[in-house]
Amino acid sequence: MNAVTWDQRERIIALLAEASSDPAVRAVVITATGRGFCAGADLRGAPPREHVAGDIARTIRLGAQRLIGAVLDCEKPVIAAVNGTAAGIGAHLAFACDLVLAAEEARFIEVFVRRGLVPDGGGAYLLPRLVGPQRTKELMFFGDALSAQDAARLGLVNRVVAPDELEKTARAWSARLATGPTRAIALTKQLVNASLDADRASAFAAEATAQELNMTTRDAHEGVRSFVERRTPEFEGR
Repeated sequence: MNAVTWDQRERIIALLAEASSDPAVRAVVITATGRGFCAGADLRGAPPREHVAGDIARTIRLGAQRLIGAVLDCEKPVIAAVNGTAAGIGAHLAFACDLVLAAEEARFIEVFVRRGLVPDGGGAYLLPRLVGPQRTKELMFFGDALSAQDAARLGLVNRVVAPDELEKTARAWSARLATGPTRAIALTKQLVNASLDADRASAFAAEATAQELNMTTRDAHEGVRSFVERRTPEFEGR
């Protein structure tokens, strides 16, 4: 069920960092093989031991929170293609993505309460901003499985597709993003994410600064030039 191991987590974080710095990468898709998207953190490799104060918080900060932060901070648009169950950190990994596609049989589970745990991996940060505090509490207090259709109704999923259409749709969406103005999309992502924690004055100032920065890119000049010349723009991602 693709529970996240330490090695997998570090590999995903590294790949997202590489995607940000590589101009040839224009979009990212996170998906999985098998019947599950991600069943949460793999705890089998964690031997029981006595903890000292600060151990757990440090583990969460350097582990699950780094993973979710890497998705949120990636400078390229990130699509989640959820093929099956996404539980715990697996659900938060999907919700941190910019766009979420889900196969019809996909399910999202805030599984922490079933284990007597507090949600981690940024769940209590992400969900209230996506569905509001009341819905978040319902999902986290009960830990019930949320179907792909119900997740879409709540706004957690952009589109639900048939299982055999998931990869095709993810490729089509990522291909469309890959031909877009990559730097403008990156700045847009930053603006939208930051706006959830900003007042109006700060958000407006950030918007103006982003537009100023974007006008230094080739794609911005190509977009304006193509409009004047009445043709389809050809963006390079630079």
